[in-house]
Amino acid sequence: MKYLKNTVQLILLLIFYNIIPFYTLVKIPIALKVITTVVLSVLFVFTLVHSEKAGKDSKKLKRIESGCLLVKYCGISAIAEIIVLFFYIRGNISGVINTVFAVAFPIVFIAVTLFSGIIKILICSKQVKITDYIILLLFWWFPIVNIFLFVKFYKIGKREVIFETDKLELENSRAQNEICKTKYPILMVHGIFFRDWQFFNYWGRIPAALIRNGAEIYYGNQQSASSIERSASELRDRILEVINESGAEKVNIIAHSKGGLDSRYAISCLGMDKYVASLTTINTPHSGCNMVDYLFDKLPQSVIDFLTRKYNRIFSKLGDNSPDFIEGANDLRASRADAFNQKTPDSPDVFYQSRMSVMSSWRSAFFVLGISHLLIKKLDGDNDGLVYVESAKHGDFSVVSAPKRRGISHGDVIDLMRENIEGYDVREYYVDIIKNLKEKGL
Repeated sequence: MKYLKNTVQLILLLIFYNIIPFYTLVKIPIALKVITTVVLSVLFVFTLVHSEKAGKDSKKLKRIESGCLLVKYCGISAIAEIIVLFFYIRGNISGVINTVFAVAFPIVFIAVTLFSGIIKILICSKQVKITDYIILLLFWWFPIVNIFLFVKFYKIGKREVIFETDKLELENSRAQNEICKTKYPILMVHGIFFRDWQFFNYWGRIPAALIRNGAEIYYGNQQSASSIERSASELRDRILEVINESGAEKVNIIAHSKGGLDSRYAISCLGMDKYVASLTTINTPHSGCNMVDYLFDKLPQSVIDFLTRKYNRIFSKLGDNSPDFIEGANDLRASRADAFNQKTPDSPDVFYQSRMSVMSSWRSAFFVLGISHLLIKKLDGDNDGLVYVESAKHGDFSVVSAPKRRGISHGDVIDLMRENIEGYDVREYYVDIIKNLKEKGL
């Protein structure tokens, strides 16, 4: 039924685009021509603003699919217009004015249809990157190149509709099972240089997916940068708040990057082993980062002092009480890791597991992580752009990497860019982690 509707819609569009030669081919009264023109014009506008039924729970998906359909219509219409131009208009339309209108009319309205579709995709798609916008802005007017750009945006939108629609159907089908409803609530602890902001979730689309599957989610809310000891004390207070608020006896901690070290200190040194059922660290440098030692040894002290002042000033305005860039970064040094690990032995009452991702190449992430990946690759081997694999091992351990050449960066593993990566569903990855905790009775 859907394909029949789309076919009829396309035929009506083709008639509208070629309304001038259509009237020369079909002899009808002027009054009927006026009515037909009005009806086809209304249908044209309706086609531009109408949204498809994909992802019935998501208006954005509907608009993206509608945009993709408009782009598809344009591709088919362009081919049809070439045929009409050469095999009909050239030999059957008389007069310069009639010929110009017969050629210009379809070109203008096909362009309107195309740009309406592209704009819908650009506005609603979460998978279009900033670089894509820049390239489009620079080259949309360039013949041939713009065709490849439009095809690219069509493919981006189409993939997103298919991926997200399947995701919605999966989550709707298992919602009642509450596969992430663990015995203890989940405390998600961010890494260094970020905060838990309501307007920009550090964990991207992950918490929403976990909540839809029954999870009870809380956030660490520690400052963006500080020493492990101070961050751990903030986490201790937060754990006790969650215990009091939820009424649960313990929490399950999911911690990314330095957040894993903060959590270990709170468990081992601040008495939180009584209140933590499990600790899952994600890309956490348990053995430190040799890159931090390397950079701090190479960079002039004046540069380090400048970065510290600027960072602390900015994040003080963003909500930190007293951010400490240098102490936070120093605690990631590999040279400090042995002393830290001796000070924070694992508690027998806590289940420990660690997860790690790997970038396939420097192109797997944006510029900064790409460069750091090359440096760490030379120093320590496989890494995620900040942490090398061996450093991430703690407790039950596993590594994930997307197929082909993409890889999973330090930011990808927390859905930082909200990108759908082929072969790796970050939301499902965390659903599986929490599901396994539930199966362990935690």
